[in-house]
Amino acid sequence: MIRFLLIRIGFLIPTFLGVTVVAFGFIRLLPGDPVLLLAGERSIDEERYRELLHQYGFDRPIWDQYLTYLWDLLHGDLGTSIITRKPVFQEFFTLFPATLELSVCAILFAIALGVPAGVIAAVRRRTTFDHAVMTTALVGYSMPIFWWGLLLIILFSGILGWTPVSGRISLLYYFPTPTGFMLIDSLLSGQDGAFASAVSHLVLPSIVLGTIPLAVIARQTRSAMLEVLGEDYVRTARAKGLAPWRVVGLHALRNAMIPVITVIGLQVGVLFAGAILTETIFSWPGIGKWMIDSIFRRDYPAVQGGLLLIAAIVMLVNLLVDVTYGLINPKIRYRD
Repeated sequence: MIRFLLIRIGFLIPTFLGVTVVAFGFIRLLPGDPVLLLAGERSIDEERYRELLHQYGFDRPIWDQYLTYLWDLLHGDLGTSIITRKPVFQEFFTLFPATLELSVCAILFAIALGVPAGVIAAVRRRTTFDHAVMTTALVGYSMPIFWWGLLLIILFSGILGWTPVSGRISLLYYFPTPTGFMLIDSLLSGQDGAFASAVSHLVLPSIVLGTIPLAVIARQTRSAMLEVLGEDYVRTARAKGLAPWRVVGLHALRNAMIPVITVIGLQVGVLFAGAILTETIFSWPGIGKWMIDSIFRRDYPAVQGGLLLIAAIVMLVNLLVDVTYGLINPKIRYRD
């Protein structure tokens, strides 16, 4: 198991170096001068302009800037935001709990509906339910997040008035947020209605963000279950007279979960990508909205640090997925 883990970690090193190149080069490919954007509508003379270029190191060659960035990164320094003058690491993890809370709720929503729907669709293959699940999954996967989010806001917030339009909690409530997770902090606050308000603000963004993972998980679960249900050991279990729920739930589903777990792990990247649009639509104060604002303001350190930390989290989750299905199926780690 140690060798299996070391091999997986070894694969992450070149990937991480590649991410640093992408994070460094992405923002610099966009048009716009960060110094001029920093000045805003104020006029700036040439001398002051050159002074700011030198202050932020933008007057040095690109390769020199990258090496400096890489050296600082190896020493744990992600830089300081040009706009807020705060360390990027501090800003990221101040906002990260909001994105993590939204992402966890979205993936739980996707798993809670996607896995049972895929299992039932496989067991009831070629029935009306199967066709309905696969059609719905295809539509859900194809819908643009921004359109789906606006549609739900118009229906549930505008017409029905069931859910709030934006934010994490009503402005009527104010309390300390030591954990950064609004669901937990609202419970700890002891204020009547605070938790319900936090839940109501979380419903629509979670549904919007979890729709694509839900569709992918449902289709993958169905496909994996169909393959497993045709195996000899499943037919043997049925011939022994085991209850259908034991055959499907204990024998078939466990062996079908390896590709499903892999797909769930891969959805972490989809969640972070979708969070950028979702948080912008719902004014959710998380990493996605912060990244969009930083891109518009050409805040080089913030964009570089944000992309790098997001990539590191995705790689860590994928590593945990590898370890998980290595534990589920020992043949995988022995083969590697």
